[in-house]
Amino acid sequence: MRLLVVEDDPDLNRQLVAALDDAGYAVDTALDGEEGHFLGDTEPYDAVILDLGLPKMDGISVLEAWRRDAHKMPVLILTARDRWNEKVAGMDAGADDYVAKPFHMEELLARIRALVRRAAGHASSELECGPLRLDTKMARVTVDGVPIKLTSHEFRLLAYMMHHQGRVVSRTELVEHLYDQDFDRDSNTIEVFIGRLRKKIPPELIETVRGLGYCLSQDGAEAASK
Repeated sequence: MRLLVVEDDPDLNRQLVAALDDAGYAVDTALDGEEGHFLGDTEPYDAVILDLGLPKMDGISVLEAWRRDAHKMPVLILTARDRWNEKVAGMDAGADDYVAKPFHMEELLARIRALVRRAAGHASSELECGPLRLDTKMARVTVDGVPIKLTSHEFRLLAYMMHHQGRVVSRTELVEHLYDQDFDRDSNTIEVFIGRLRKKIPPELIETVRGLGYCLSQDGAEAASK
């Protein structure tokens, strides 16, 4: 799962990136509105954290431009606690949620998890596929109740497929949502990660769709649970 943080305060920006990275996300970052707008306009994100008081291009203008261009990624805005009008303007511009500064990092992480889940059509914090369970709150994966250990990239890959289970996901899409923009991307590594995952979860859960990509298959889940 890949996020964008647009925040001009360098210290807060670093804190957000560190917390999100620890929570298992790939994170891109921008320190002004112009760069943030460009990244959100050209890269696919599962969610965006957007400060409203940005240099070069304010957050409301960034958000309005994204929505005019039909970018539908969930956006959580950061506002000053005493500026209720910013919250209203942000929501009217197309924001999905907001957090007022100063905030508790755990609250922000919980709101991001909820935005990502809802955007993918899930209501619960626990995603299920046959014997496979992924607890998005605890970043914990189990098979038949037994915890399994995953690397950070394996977890991101599985989390993305769990959020989009039942849909064929191409290698290109997985690469775009698995790595941040500075990572040396190679779609061939996806096949390696898929192979590793199949050794840790029931292998029939992940179906290879020739020429198209991979699917966390409900049919495979039913076969695995028998």
